Amino acid sequence: MSAVLQKLKRFKLRALHNQKKFGVAGRSCEEVLRKGCLHLQLPVPGSTLCLYEDGTQLTGDYFWSVPDDSELVLLTAGQTWQGYASDISRFLRVFQEPHAELIQAARQLLSDERAPLRQKLLADLLGTVSENIAAETRAEDAPWFEGLESRFRNKSGYLRYSCESRIRSYLREVTSGASLVVTEAREEYLRVVGAMCQKLQAARYNSSYFDRGAKASRRLCTPEGWFSCQGPFDMDDCASRHSINPYSNRESRVLFSTWNLDHVAVVS
Repeated sequence: MSAVLQKLKRFKLRALHNQKKFGVAGRSCEEVLRKGCLHLQLPVPGSTLCLYEDGTQLTGDYFWSVPDDSELVLLTAGQTWQGYASDISRFLRVFQEPHAELIQAARQLLSDERAPLRQKLLADLLGTVSENIAAETRAEDAPWFEGLESRFRNKSGYLRYSCESRIRSYLREVTSGASLVVTEAREEYLRVVGAMCQKLQAARYNSSYFDRGAKASRRLCTPEGWFSCQGPFDMDDCASRHSINPYSNRESRVLFSTWNLDHVAVVS
């Protein structure tokens, strides 16, 4: 069929890293590319079109199999697009160090949003970017310390105390289990527990495990305070990639107290 007789195909087109889209129609890949470059004031030589969703390049053979109103990205020479993954990567780079403009935009979107799932995603985003992770002292982040004794003046100090308390609790459980051990093995059991207790006391009950300021070999978190679930005891890691930062806000601090790092265990 002659290109003159073929109907126009409609697309939504945008440039790389530009969220503003516009409609364009054409009877060939070349025509759509030419119109797109004209609108965006980009050079035609070296430019290509690809699908937004997966980065597949739009060619003459593929042109007519693409549904109308598909979203396209116009790339100039040297630019690449990997589909949704590219947008997510770009978002994460911005998210790594969120600016006031990002927070303001998310708040505006949330105020106008009515879809429950999108509301939750936006609320979770706002909650995360508004966290005061870098703050360490009570003066810098008073809400984090709500409900804690006044003797705790910094986050790392409290989490060291929390870690020591956990390990002491585990040790008490192990010690109390002696009564369940058969009589013949009880003496050896208590000897092993006693030796374990001495080692833990010497190591200050490994309280540095939760301290983000400790040496890397003595802590279980990143320097920012992020903990990653290490997976069930019989697996190498956690397939769900659970993570938490108890330094971020009061809610995360409280939730972290229910975590077992060999797998998440939320106590109701």
